[in-house]
Amino acid sequence: MRQALNFASILHSHGVHFFALAAPDLLLGLDSDPADRNIVGLLKHVPQVAKDALRLRSIGQKITEIIGGRGTHPVAVVAGGLAAPLDEERHRALVALVEEALPLGLQLVEVAREALVERREIILSLPLPTAYMGTVKGDQLDLYDGDLRLRTSDGGDVDFAEDKWAEYLSEETLESSYAKIVTCKDGKGDRVPYRVGALARLNCADRIDTPMANAELQRFREAGGFPCHQTVMYHYARLIELVYSIEKLAEIVKDDEIRSDNVRVQPQGSPKNATAHIEAPRGVLIHDYGVDANGIVTSANLIVATQQNISSINATIALSASNYLDKPDELLMNGIEFGIRCYDPCLSCATHRMGDMKMEVVVRQRGEVVRKMRR
Repeated sequence: MRQALNFASILHSHGVHFFALAAPDLLLGLDSDPADRNIVGLLKHVPQVAKDALRLRSIGQKITEIIGGRGTHPVAVVAGGLAAPLDEERHRALVALVEEALPLGLQLVEVAREALVERREIILSLPLPTAYMGTVKGDQLDLYDGDLRLRTSDGGDVDFAEDKWAEYLSEETLESSYAKIVTCKDGKGDRVPYRVGALARLNCADRIDTPMANAELQRFREAGGFPCHQTVMYHYARLIELVYSIEKLAEIVKDDEIRSDNVRVQPQGSPKNATAHIEAPRGVLIHDYGVDANGIVTSANLIVATQQNISSINATIALSASNYLDKPDELLMNGIEFGIRCYDPCLSCATHRMGDMKMEVVVRQRGEVVRKMRR
């Protein structure tokens, strides 16, 4: 059931990202009227696509509510498992929701694929060769359990267990940002920046163990190459993961084990330090805790997805700005925002800062400010 919760969070997050952030750019165009290039415009111009994406988001949240007790910040998850088993009524509701989700997910993938194929120049507009990190079990994509894999731009792999993260990952503070950047040791011992998230996960896995998502993965690689360095393909990759999550949910709800009363392993022995990781919607999420003999947390370190993507987001911003530098202010800002949106960043998580994330663009030439825009 905890796996089902994670798949539901992927379904919810990827669905709302496509509906609110990706689709207005891909389906309406960066040069469309700003009054239309938003959720309201999407409902106006492609209402069925908007409704399908919104429904998928709702299904993901409803599954989370059924299993976790609450749609946002579920409360039924406890140390060792879940607080209560799944009764027959809630199980029937899960089955119905998963059956409804699959055709919606397949339709959205088709819409995204066609939009990208028709706008080939968009796919190629933000190339960024980097290393990638994702979770794999063997050579298969896994969003819940497995080893971490660093795959470099030349195809070299380094696999390691989550509790070995400190031997491979290095965090660095920057004077210019509240967020730390993270690098990983490659096979040569060099520290390299890398990307996480949907694009990275598909680049790190050789295949997907569900038929429809794996078939779409092959189309993805025909369009973007393997490994794919085209940042815009993050949008396509999310929808492949969305289909994968629905297929895995379909397997889980048909498994009799989901109705078991054995939903929690009681902790045994003395408290100790612990490390765990999972694939959150935006990428690898690592939690590392130290506790004392009474089980009180004495140290904690969280390495979140957007933090790991910060250096690549900065590089993408620079590339976006160069692409639109000779364009009007509105299009320049749209282009920069488009590059940022590819990562679906959670900057408040990465910087531990609350409040609005406003954008200011300053263009300097030979040290002098020649243009300044703010949103």
